[in-house]
Amino acid sequence: MILLLGSLLGASIVLCTLVGPAGIPFFSLSDGVPGDTILYGIRLPRVLSAALVGAGLAASGVVLQGLFRNPMADPYLLGTSAGGALGAATAIIVLGGAYSMPFAFAGCIGAASLVYGISRRAGRIRVEQLLLTGIAVSMFLGAVLSFTMYTAGESLHQIFLWLMGGFWTASWNDVWVGLLVVPAAVPLFLLSREQDILSLGEEDAITLGVDTELLKRSLLVTSAFITAVAVSIAGSIGFIGLITPHIMRLVSGPGHRVLLPASMMAGGILLVLSDALARTAGNEVPVGVVTAFFGAPFFVFLLRRRRESC
Repeated sequence: MILLLGSLLGASIVLCTLVGPAGIPFFSLSDGVPGDTILYGIRLPRVLSAALVGAGLAASGVVLQGLFRNPMADPYLLGTSAGGALGAATAIIVLGGAYSMPFAFAGCIGAASLVYGISRRAGRIRVEQLLLTGIAVSMFLGAVLSFTMYTAGESLHQIFLWLMGGFWTASWNDVWVGLLVVPAAVPLFLLSREQDILSLGEEDAITLGVDTELLKRSLLVTSAFITAVAVSIAGSIGFIGLITPHIMRLVSGPGHRVLLPASMMAGGILLVLSDALARTAGNEVPVGVVTAFFGAPFFVFLLRRRRESC
């Protein structure tokens, strides 16, 4: 199945790189302009960025749904989305949009660190406390973001576009940053067995010899880093990290050793296809709108299917 998904991801990248609103005559690719400029300078980095962001969001979704044992958990649960949005909005207002990526990244990491710090007591982290703290911090940062947008003036439109998520300005720099998702996911894969045990319950995991505090800390830090990379590249794109793990559990089962890489590839495929749809049929509609349009009904379908099977 991993090989099949890898092949589908490769085919999606090739197909979506060739597809776009601007037709490219094949013979013009050897002329240097404009065919290869559109293909290699605009579309390919955009498609690769979408694949890496989709893979990252799916990986974080798998980890957090397993850690919280909550099917509603998504990569933005730790306040990373609100923190990243606030960081990007600050960069847009103060610096005219320059350095929005590092500002968004810093906002994500800052929000996740705040949630982690508030939730930690005597060196331990309770999952329920972490979940509630994440919701509270997200709401607080959301309120600060609303006030910032209210006073943004002419920058409001730019902030609004960033919040909807998209790859309009994707470049090779975004690809290089997005590649950080791959090595960051390696520790998650190596901890697959421990995640499987933790999904049985924290007390059972302790009985079976798992250092649950170290495991939770490792999973939270890594998933927050991956989410921060994804958000800093493309803004807040919903449903990829939420529905992809559910889809792949139906196919591969709950074991993280297969579920994690399968979800990453499936997340990459979904976001690459969604972005292609957004820039062709959707006339450059924000890709977050496309993922929400398809993701929300599909998530409801999955919930109904799960309830009927119980």
